Amino acid sequence: MNAPSSPDFVLVRGAEPLPAALARPVVAIGNFDGVHRGHRAVFDTASAMARDAGVPAVALTFEPHPRTFFNPAAAPYRLTPEPRKLRHIAESGLAGAIVLPFDAALAAMEAEAFVRDILVERYHVSGVAVGFDFHFGRARAGSPAFLEEAGRRHGFSVRVVEPMRDEGDAISSTAVREALASGQVGHAAHMLGRPFAVAAQVIHGDKRGRTLGFPTANLALDDDLRLAFGIYAVRVLTPAGCFDGVANYGRRPTFDNGRALLEVHVFDFSGDLYGATLEVEFHAYLRPELKFDGIDALVAQMHADARQARAVLAGM
Repeated sequence: MNAPSSPDFVLVRGAEPLPAALARPVVAIGNFDGVHRGHRAVFDTASAMARDAGVPAVALTFEPHPRTFFNPAAAPYRLTPEPRKLRHIAESGLAGAIVLPFDAALAAMEAEAFVRDILVERYHVSGVAVGFDFHFGRARAGSPAFLEEAGRRHGFSVRVVEPMRDEGDAISSTAVREALASGQVGHAAHMLGRPFAVAAQVIHGDKRGRTLGFPTANLALDDDLRLAFGIYAVRVLTPAGCFDGVANYGRRPTFDNGRALLEVHVFDFSGDLYGATLEVEFHAYLRPELKFDGIDALVAQMHADARQARAVLAGM
């Protein structure tokens, strides 16, 4: 469910040569974590440039995220791990993507060398589209203005895309992460252009939900996820189809206050999901995670949460 969805989408990695289908491309360059509406504005600009020039438009991106390379301990949570990032890039209508490994050699490359050796000599670009805040090369010395000047010298066009705004604020991966950390999944979805989603394999839990009348699929997510603890109305893509549901993301303070876990109760579903990979979309934040005095109070609240989640999702 995370692979590029278009059969015509071409993926090139590292120093692999470009196939004929991607010759003389216009490249949209960036990390593109989240593939949010601001990133898609860069893709749309590259696509328009490519149509005018009669060439393909592709994304040029980096793995891992440069901040992960430079400081793994302080790296930001990935909104879209690489497979999902490539899937969303494919859905944007680009002809393909080039994934460059962000390693010591690329980190040490001067901005001029990146333009000359990568863009011009390796990929023979016709044009480049970047966001207003894109920087590249050693010490991030390559700015959009530098790229425009380099394009004039090397004979390729450059367009710098101004920030896209949502409620007055620039859309960015950081802004999406901040919205998720405060439970504002609707605001995050508006910036992303789709609901925020995670994908993980269902693991065995303590099966407590089943004894309470609310069987759950338990998913262990990355420890660096900063999604607000609480109850969410969700949609769940399973091997059997898409279902509505209600989910708790948190540490279960009524019971063990353990490792953060996503527990998803899938409405109107019967079957075994253990070992299956689920994709969970977050549509609404219903309430914070709470500690209850007893099981009866907890079960009553779970029924209320389920009713509210059904009502919210029915209106979407």
